[in-house]
Amino acid sequence: MNAASHDLDSLLPRLGELRGALAQAVVGQHAVVEQLLIGLLAGGHCLLEGAPGLGKTLLVRSLGQALELQFRRVQFTPDLMPSDILGTELLEEDHGTGKRAFRFQKGPIFTNLLLADELNRTPPKTQAALLEAMQERTVSYAGTTYTLPSPFFVLATQNPIEQAGTYPLPEAQLDRFLLHVRVDYPSETEERDILAQTTGSNSGVVPKVMDAASVEALQAAVRDVHVSPDLLSWITRLVRASRPGSDAPHEVNTWIKWGAGPRAGQSLVLASKARALLQGRFAATREDVLALAAPVMRHRLLLSFAAEAEQKTADDVIAALLRAVPFPA
Repeated sequence: MNAASHDLDSLLPRLGELRGALAQAVVGQHAVVEQLLIGLLAGGHCLLEGAPGLGKTLLVRSLGQALELQFRRVQFTPDLMPSDILGTELLEEDHGTGKRAFRFQKGPIFTNLLLADELNRTPPKTQAALLEAMQERTVSYAGTTYTLPSPFFVLATQNPIEQAGTYPLPEAQLDRFLLHVRVDYPSETEERDILAQTTGSNSGVVPKVMDAASVEALQAAVRDVHVSPDLLSWITRLVRASRPGSDAPHEVNTWIKWGAGPRAGQSLVLASKARALLQGRFAATREDVLALAAPVMRHRLLLSFAAEAEQKTADDVIAALLRAVPFPA
């Protein structure tokens, strides 16, 4: 590790402070919080899926409050247009000369942390407006390319696609998300604490604990985390085994119509590195991959009709994949 350049001795304790700050506003959801922080450290984007009322928006807003970054929220609706996100050109007149010229008015996407709330409630045309920004960190408009601020992090929420009035995200859009984070119902104890915290007069205040320079330094440090050749080979085999073919496990050939691409392998390596650094380690391990295989791959697999008929989920397929492609002894 190049600790001197990143000053990790002072930065790593900030991650614990960030967890503590989020805990002041969000009850439970420890796995979800960990995966969001992994996405932040890996420099990727996260898609949070869960039923309405589980605190997805609160969690993202709390993260924005804990980070000294520019934060914007866009509520996606059926009538939202791409220009409402990217920006538009305005015709302005110079009162001194009388000349008119177009000026690009930047949209809310020009921020560090973008909350795309209920992304699947807007039509595909507007969803696609995020594609270039999420992958290239740029916005092209009227022949001009504009660079987005750094760091740039999209946290999108969506209700389950079987709910009425939603538009399933296309595969190209889903592949831009590093992690697909599932938000489940809280435990009974957590739900009781939520009721007590949210119905009283004292609401949790989230302190700011990390600025943009610290986030960028940690993201650079993630790239230096070690991944052994055996672990890298195992990740490669896992991703390749998800594609139907003669060498694929039986479950894959039966349940998967379309497997994960190379970006899934890149995402799994980066996410594993980020999880290691989040836990104070400078080398990724098998446990990191096992913990993140489902969040990284579940939105990159297209299940077959046979899987739907047998009521198999993407997580079921990934579990079978991990059993079929074990880590070398």
